[in-house]
Amino acid sequence: MRLSSFLSQSARWGRAALALGGTLLLTGCNLNFWRMDGHQSTIQVDGPVARSQLEVFYVTCWVTLVIFVLVGAVLAYATLKFKARTADDEHAEPPEQSHGNPLIELSLIGLSILALVFIAVPTLKAIWFTYDVPEEQRDNAYEVTAIGYQWWFKFEYPNEQIDGVGPLVTANELVIPAGRPVRVNLRTVDVIHSFWVPKLAGKVDMIPNRGNHLWLQADEPGYFWGQCAEYCGDSHAVMRFRVIALNEADFADWLSREKAPARTLTQTAAAGEAPKIQFASFKRNEYGFSEKWDANAAVPPLNHWKQQQFPLQNEDAALIATGRRLFTEKTCAGCHTVRGHEGLGITGPDLTHIGARTTIAAGLLENNPEQMARWLLHPDAVKPGNKMYTTGYIPNNITLTQDEVSALVAYLESLK
Repeated sequence: MRLSSFLSQSARWGRAALALGGTLLLTGCNLNFWRMDGHQSTIQVDGPVARSQLEVFYVTCWVTLVIFVLVGAVLAYATLKFKARTADDEHAEPPEQSHGNPLIELSLIGLSILALVFIAVPTLKAIWFTYDVPEEQRDNAYEVTAIGYQWWFKFEYPNEQIDGVGPLVTANELVIPAGRPVRVNLRTVDVIHSFWVPKLAGKVDMIPNRGNHLWLQADEPGYFWGQCAEYCGDSHAVMRFRVIALNEADFADWLSREKAPARTLTQTAAAGEAPKIQFASFKRNEYGFSEKWDANAAVPPLNHWKQQQFPLQNEDAALIATGRRLFTEKTCAGCHTVRGHEGLGITGPDLTHIGARTTIAAGLLENNPEQMARWLLHPDAVKPGNKMYTTGYIPNNITLTQDEVSALVAYLESLK
């Protein structure tokens, strides 16, 4: 293809791309994409670790942008100056070549080394800074342990001991103090997972038989999305978790509630009929959150999490008692623990205060009666290959009627 034809064709492609982009914008393209402030944005960050890593990203972008502009300028200059303008030019002798010119080649090598230095210096500083809690802050650091399972996260608080039980244990929602460094010990019981809270810290792998760690800090109280970032099996894409950062007083209150045994309802909490569960049909892996999960909604996620700590209205004590009995009869207690009630299982998440969490199914579904019923009735459709289904429902031949699900949901949602 002649150079002039190539340039003409490139111009047509450019105009087509511009027209397509304009059409998308005019027809309602989601402008949130351009703000890059989604739940797992690495551009809008809220902690010193993520901020340090973002600065390295920006430095790399600027260096590569300068390289792009320089190379593009030289290419454009050469293209325009030496292009064939007539038919005779097509067969003209090529211009004098600079290949082998020591000054040019040494200059290119020197500029390349300089570009690498500009990237390497902040990168090394960020590696040292993000590796562990800075020495001057270690006395104030809070410690937790995150353990990866297929496909959920267990969180232990080694400094929060419960008499006769051991450390405080939760699942899939990591609650931390805001404005304070948190050292997270990373472990796994099966395959490689990767712990990633984009707005607070970059991802670090959880490797079998090898201890690992990271640290993070939330500048202010907030609600943050996390994700396993290493392929770990069928439901890797839906292995999620949350990090909830609270101020000092709220964090102390949460610890006090979380250390208490499971709540036991002895009588109906309020007059009136308990709400009925809507047993709706769902598509496989259908999204499980409502509009309240938008940061700009009337009820921001952190406020919704705080509201979740309160018991539901019109609780039915008799139905809850039936659900507690079914929890044992259906062998749920073999894999799960409800501290103060039944169950000493460790292969599944601790359910002592599951009703107070905003998510179930490892951050995949909103924690409400309808989604809880969906999870109990169709766990494999929600999260393919999950252990509750493959090692619980199938070998134990567990089947649930809608009445049994209603009782189990009432019991689980009462565990605030």
